[in-house]
Amino acid sequence: MSPAADPSVSVVVPLHNGGATVERTLASISRQTWRELEVIVVDDGSSDDGPARVHAAAARDPRIRLLSQANAGVAAARNAGAAAARADHLAFVDADDLWAPEKIALQMAAMAAGGPGVGLVYTWAALIDGDDRIYSLEHRPQAEGWVLRDLCRANVVGNGSSPLIRRSAFEQVGGYDPSLRARGAQGCEDLMIYLRLAEAHEFRVVRRHLTGYRVTRGNMSSDALRMLRSCELTLDAFRARRPEYEAEYQAHRRDMVYWLLARAMTTGPLANAATLLTQHGFLNAFDLADRMGDLAWLTLKARTPAPMKILAQRLLRQGGPFRPAFLEAGL
Repeated sequence: MSPAADPSVSVVVPLHNGGATVERTLASISRQTWRELEVIVVDDGSSDDGPARVHAAAARDPRIRLLSQANAGVAAARNAGAAAARADHLAFVDADDLWAPEKIALQMAAMAAGGPGVGLVYTWAALIDGDDRIYSLEHRPQAEGWVLRDLCRANVVGNGSSPLIRRSAFEQVGGYDPSLRARGAQGCEDLMIYLRLAEAHEFRVVRRHLTGYRVTRGNMSSDALRMLRSCELTLDAFRARRPEYEAEYQAHRRDMVYWLLARAMTTGPLANAATLLTQHGFLNAFDLADRMGDLAWLTLKARTPAPMKILAQRLLRQGGPFRPAFLEAGL
C-alpha cells in the first residue's frame, strides 16, 4: 500500500494520551473499503506512548502521518489536521473510537447523491465499552435535509467521530471553535460546528451503525459538569441568533442532564450523578420514574464484567444487548 497521490478523503485523528486505543482506531481506518484516504494524526501534547504507536501503524500503512503540537485542545488539533489535509472531504475520528469498514464508502455515496448542497453526512453510532463490545444500538436518528431545528433540540449527529464534512463547508464556518476550551468548557465543539454547518447546508444520514463510540470513565464526555457548561454555552450562542427555537434549547439542556446522569451511573464518577441531581434541578425537569427503567438497564449493561457479557450473549444467541466486538458485528 502506498499513499494516495490525490486522496478524496482526509481523515483527522486528534490524539492526546490515547496510546491504549489509537492503534485499534487506526486499524479501523486502514480497513476502510474506500481506499483513497490520507490519515493525519495530530498529537496534542501527549505524554504517553501514543505517538510511538502511531509511528508503528504508519509503518504498516504509509497513508498515516503524524503531526505534533503543544497541548491546545481537541478543537485546535482537529483544525490543525484540517489545515494540513489535501482532500475535498474531511472525516474526523477520536483516538478511542472505531469505524466499520464500509463507513466512508457509504458516506461518500450519500454525499454524491445529495449534491453540492449537502455539507455533512453522518451515521448511526453504537456505544462500545473498553473491550470494543457493543452495549447499545439505540442511536437511530432520522434527521436529514435542513436539520438546524433538530440540532437545536438534540445533537442528532451524536459524536465527533461520525461525520464526513465537505471541506468547503468546513472552511466556510471557520472550523471548530477553540474558545470553549479557553472558557473551561471543552466538550461540545462538535455540536457547535454542526449547528453552524446546518445554518447553510443540508445534512444526510446513513442509517447503519458504522461508528463505534467508546464510553469510558477517562474520555472527555465523562466530565459531566464541564460537558453541561459546554452545552449551555453552545446553545446560548445560538439562542441569540435563533430565538425562535427556545423550546428546543430548553429540551436539549434537559436531555443533556439526563445523558450526563446516565454517563455518571454507567462509567462514573458517581459523585457527578449526585451533583446533577442536586444542583441542576433534574427532578423538577423530568418525571424521573419514567426513565428509571432505561437508566437501570443501561447501567447494568455498561457495568457488567466482560465474562458475564459473553455468557449473556451465548444464552441470548446474540439477540440481546451484549453483542460481539464492534468490528465483528456486521451491523
